[in-house]
Amino acid sequence: MKLVLVAAIALVRDHRVLLAERPTGKNLAGLWEFPGGKVEEGETPEVCLIRECAEELGITLRTEDLQPLTFASHTYDDFHLLMPLYACRNWQGEPVGQEGQRLAWATAAELETYAMPPADDPLLPAVRTLL
Repeated sequence: MKLVLVAAIALVRDHRVLLAERPTGKNLAGLWEFPGGKVEEGETPEVCLIRECAEELGITLRTEDLQPLTFASHTYDDFHLLMPLYACRNWQGEPVGQEGQRLAWATAAELETYAMPPADDPLLPAVRTLL
């Protein structure tokens, strides 16, 4: 089974965390997730997040502001996902969905009201401790 490494980020501001809706046409479209993406060949998870946040959200992150928080390990039908989740409280710019995706700032209590991919469920307890 193929192993896929995806890095995700919990952007935290005012006791809320940023969620992004998966756009129409993508796998698991309509579900909400922590921003991030697939770690490309030769990238570290940190470099991946800096690239993905610039591309998808139009914000600038610095490696020193990324703090490892937790990870998820989940088997889908045709691959196994390994997803480190980082926390970040400092960035430049205002997050805006650059690919037309909707964004939402969720409190700890509101997290359970967003439908998320199964791989994200194990991340939620750690994220709640940040809020």
